[in-house]
Amino acid sequence: MDPRLPEIPLAERMRPRLLDDYVGQKHLIGEGKPIFQMLSRGVLFSMVLWGPPGSGKTTLARLLSSRIHAHFEQISAVSSGVKDVRQIIETARRRRMELEQLQTVLFIDEIHRFNKAQQDALLQAVEQGDIILIGATTENPSFEIIPPLRSRARTYVLNPLTIEELTTLLDRAIEKDDYLRRIEIRFDDRDMLIAYSGGDARSMLNGLEMCCLLAEEDGKVQITQTVLEEAFQRAFAKYDKGGEEHYNIISAFIKSVRGSDPDAAVYWMARMLQGGEDPLFIARRLIILASEDIGNAEPNALLLATACYQAVHAIGMPEARIVLSQTATYLAAAPKSNAAYKAINAAMADTDTLPPYGVPLHLRNAATALMKSQGYGKGYKYSHDFPGHFTEQEYLPEELRQKQYYRPTTEGRESRILERLRALWKRRSY
Repeated sequence: MDPRLPEIPLAERMRPRLLDDYVGQKHLIGEGKPIFQMLSRGVLFSMVLWGPPGSGKTTLARLLSSRIHAHFEQISAVSSGVKDVRQIIETARRRRMELEQLQTVLFIDEIHRFNKAQQDALLQAVEQGDIILIGATTENPSFEIIPPLRSRARTYVLNPLTIEELTTLLDRAIEKDDYLRRIEIRFDDRDMLIAYSGGDARSMLNGLEMCCLLAEEDGKVQITQTVLEEAFQRAFAKYDKGGEEHYNIISAFIKSVRGSDPDAAVYWMARMLQGGEDPLFIARRLIILASEDIGNAEPNALLLATACYQAVHAIGMPEARIVLSQTATYLAAAPKSNAAYKAINAAMADTDTLPPYGVPLHLRNAATALMKSQGYGKGYKYSHDFPGHFTEQEYLPEELRQKQYYRPTTEGRESRILERLRALWKRRSY
């Protein structure tokens, strides 16, 4: 092994030792912000840090612990269980009693992997102050962390690092790392390295180091696209989650589903997934598509899209790609109608521009004798008392009498809705 090569990965070597050197999350640690205010009072409360990979959750936890001079313990929810947690809590309790109130910060990485029993084991220790819990998760704490634990810990959302913040970390590594500063590093396209990392600072720094190991010759490194592909072990999929290409590709995906082209839909979806897009973002878009562009032409589309979101949330990548593909191709192949979408838009346009007309008296509920004496409910016809469970009466305000918002199409199952409405409402132009 080259004696110049460090054994510790670059991302770990570049982990800041002081909070002032921490990059990103100014909405939490900037002056006057929640964590800043907490530290300025010399206290640290239990918290859950929710953010994408490489956004600085572990580093922030370490720096916060250091700032209050606490003992730091770190475990992973993947490899630790209740026994490990209880042992740490017991040691922390003794430490607090014997060493002049020395606090213990217990950092649990991927805390969403703990089951209910494992999370329950933390409650009393957090409540009594035996530990300060800092949990890190990439999943929504509302779904993955039990309510009693959430109520005892503040939840802070960490944002993905911006291109400027990632560039700062990249420049700092090249300038200050003992290994990298001995090498002359040149980029064909520096932004491409950042794009390959998918906004993950850890991935970016370790990828940079791998590029240097692969391409160094006589103390010089030329980082080309080929070198990047070898370092990251994948071809570059041009997709910037925060930039124009993101909007271009999601637009192409939506229009492909709307245009009933399943082949184009899965291609653009693959581009997004390869570019590091959150699969739940795609699943949410499919739910919207199911109502906006398919609607009552195929009502099962919404059921499938909702089930897709739940499945993607439950299993994650890479298997989630299969569920997304099934749903996207089904929605693309389904008959289309935007009648429900147009109906609510037209109705909301009227509520924005027209006066708030009163509810017709016959539709009002006569909850008291006074209301009944004023005509509330008078003349209302109970639909189930009539043949076919229908009788024609006016449900809109008098000023909007016979107004039509929903105009069903002849596509798919909506054609049956159209036939039924035509049969029921003779005086309307369905």
